[in-house]
Amino acid sequence: MIALAREYSRYGYRRIAALLKDAGWHVNDKRVERLWRREGLKVPMKQPKRGRLWLNDGSCVRLRPEYPDHVWSYDFVHCRTNEGKVFRTLNILDEHTRECLAIRVNRKLNSTDVIDVLTDLFILRGVPAYIRSDNGPEFIAQAVRDWINAVGAKTAYIEPGSPWENGYCESFNARLRDELLNGEIFYSLKEAQILIEQWRKHYNTMRPHSALGYRPPAPETIVRMDQSPVMH
Repeated sequence: MIALAREYSRYGYRRIAALLKDAGWHVNDKRVERLWRREGLKVPMKQPKRGRLWLNDGSCVRLRPEYPDHVWSYDFVHCRTNEGKVFRTLNILDEHTRECLAIRVNRKLNSTDVIDVLTDLFILRGVPAYIRSDNGPEFIAQAVRDWINAVGAKTAYIEPGSPWENGYCESFNARLRDELLNGEIFYSLKEAQILIEQWRKHYNTMRPHSALGYRPPAPETIVRMDQSPVMH
């Protein structure tokens, strides 16, 4: 438990308990909580609650993802390498499964980069029903919105001129910043790209997610093959 708490310093006892169970330990949450507090480990502070987004007429728009590839969302996060130069990440999420589909890291990202990453994902996974995002710079939002409509998907937004409702991606961005970006010194852009991709794979395959019953979004499946073939 202590080793996991050191490795994943922003995890609370419930996520640590889930990792212990996955590793084969027969423990329950209450026991882990008692040991957690006895060892003086601190539970990370809860994220502040966010209000709903409302239209001018008082109605609330909230498109709920109902199945995998129903609603994807994307957003940008800013960070810096050690010498102070800014880089950005483009994060793309499946809102239903909570899987992080891609993170592109570069000094600058524009509409071409967004379309390029989405094109690769469309080829691998098919076109989702909806794609949701903040408006961001207008040239990015409009160019991407037009392209999304052209390939047969729909954009999910509140109203023209307002930020698109994007709570799932905002929550993911907070996890990325809290668990990696705030605690890591990146000495080069390449190092940032490698470490962020490693974190993305861990997030998808190992990190317990509270909304999924403390299971990871896309756990790896191990297929065991017979060591010796059966001869007939």
